[in-house]
Amino acid sequence: MSATNLLRFPDAAALATAAARDWLAQVEAVNRRGARHLVALSGGRIARDFFAATVAAAGVQGVLFASAHFFWADERCVPPDDLESNFGMARELLLGPLGVQDEAVHRIPGELDSGDAAAAAAADLCRRAPVNAAGQPVLDLVILGMGEDGHVASLFPGEPPDRLPLPLVYRAVIGPKPPPRRVTLGYPAIAAASQVWVLVSGRGKEAALAKSLTSSGQTPLARVLQSRSSTRIYTDIRLEGEFFEQNAAAGV
Repeated sequence: MSATNLLRFPDAAALATAAARDWLAQVEAVNRRGARHLVALSGGRIARDFFAATVAAAGVQGVLFASAHFFWADERCVPPDDLESNFGMARELLLGPLGVQDEAVHRIPGELDSGDAAAAAAADLCRRAPVNAAGQPVLDLVILGMGEDGHVASLFPGEPPDRLPLPLVYRAVIGPKPPPRRVTLGYPAIAAASQVWVLVSGRGKEAALAKSLTSSGQTPLARVLQSRSSTRIYTDIRLEGEFFEQNAAAGV
């Protein structure tokens, strides 16, 4: 049975600060164990706030990211210096300010053909991460956003049902938003992660979030939640009415 830990905040800044604090606590714990921390990042508006909050808090607390290896949940098929690049945004706002070394950064090569980029990213991840019985690499943490249509990474609504369970670690997709050619982690790879956090912020997402939290939801986020034993959602969206009361009582 899947469980969703829904953490509510008054605004995007408070959400980003809390998520950054929790991530830094995990990185510190990994550092103490002398282990590695494999994380997949996403883009989007809330990611900017989250990256900035992480850098600010890491500087104050003195947290080092030497144990971390950075991957991506999805990428647009653009060069790394393109303004649409998820890697480019992370490099500017997170990786550069934190002083992360190049060998710890495993970007999706969006400048390649999307199929080649997906294959290269999958091979790199599988070399670094333990692989489960289903052949999926096990990331320590995947950090996702959610769009107004309920999409996560570059998994959009309306995909043919036969594509949803594809076992590819990364796969090429054509999205409804520009730039359309993208590479994304598949549902099985996200399901395999030790932890998945979803940062949901912004107006216009209330309906998608509400639908995603129902047991019969069909949004991409709903599919992720249903595929996992537990998932954490950070949100500044207020769910009102009967739906909110029922789920609050159930600990959602």
